[in-house]
Amino acid sequence: MAGLYVGATAGYSGKNMVVMGLGLRLQKEGFSVGYLKPVGAVPKEIDGKLWDEDAYHVQRILRTNESPETLTPVIATHDFQVRAFRNQVGDVMASVKDAYEKVSAGKDVTIVGGSGGMHTGRYCNADGVRVVTELGLKAVVIDRYSKELNYDYLLMLKDQLGDHLAGIILNDVAPNFMDETRKLIVPFLRDRGIRVLGVIPKDPLMGAIKVCDLADRLGGKVISAHHKSERIVESFLIGTMQVENFMTHFRRQKNSAIIVGGDRSDVHLVALEGDSPCLVLTGNLYPNDIILTRSEVLEIPIIVVREDTYNVAKKMETLLMRHKLRDEIKIRQGAQLINANLDFAVLREQLGL
Repeated sequence: MAGLYVGATAGYSGKNMVVMGLGLRLQKEGFSVGYLKPVGAVPKEIDGKLWDEDAYHVQRILRTNESPETLTPVIATHDFQVRAFRNQVGDVMASVKDAYEKVSAGKDVTIVGGSGGMHTGRYCNADGVRVVTELGLKAVVIDRYSKELNYDYLLMLKDQLGDHLAGIILNDVAPNFMDETRKLIVPFLRDRGIRVLGVIPKDPLMGAIKVCDLADRLGGKVISAHHKSERIVESFLIGTMQVENFMTHFRRQKNSAIIVGGDRSDVHLVALEGDSPCLVLTGNLYPNDIILTRSEVLEIPIIVVREDTYNVAKKMETLLMRHKLRDEIKIRQGAQLINANLDFAVLREQLGL
């Protein structure tokens, strides 16, 4: 029986994508796969029971069937955190070990999903490093590219995890950084005993969000072409510049939502005629009837939000970076990225499979 912990250098690095991709691949190869997430940070009541929302969705995809308390023995509700800060929760690793024993019984491999970074959960003594070492797991650590890679953090984790570290995955690497990653960063890490199991290129679809979900997360509402609110937004442009300059940028970026004031009819028309997935009109300003009619004819939704353009753009940047992996199309795409870019032979060898 093998155990694999999937952790990361920080939150929102692609842990669920890797867990699901690995789990589905191993199941396809004929292995029986168990799954649990020791510490859940997204509590949600579903059918009258308290679950970690992320773990609930991953379990659904992997078709495992653990109870909430076994699937996620520690759920970091506000009440739990308060008690932990007051040193009133005791040693939660006992419940984590019990859950792992139940889940792993009779399985070929058990995947243990991390929460946040490898040191998240230290406040209640259930951080990733401790879980890995005390359960005797192998660990895969994901580092998501965001302006740079966290190679210093990875070197520190190598010292802390030692032989428990099966390897790392460099995720969401931008095209303009791929050459440097493969020719400089990967050899640097390998020379220091860190296996690089895969380099996953940036895929716009993985950070995409539906128009309806975007409206909800921005606190706005769709006011036109409601039947097209399932369209996908991959990026955004701010339409505050002159129309000529805006058109130049707009042609280069497909599937970009346009964030613009409700009074900029000139930009609205360009965005609508250019087949933007949606317009996000700021300042609670509604467009004129010509724009609304054109929106319906071209089937391009318009979202109206209260906040100003600057704050909406900041929110959008965070949303596209942190949007959860829920849609089936994104799950399939994530699994394909894992299949195409991970060295499964080395990983199986590390797990003894």
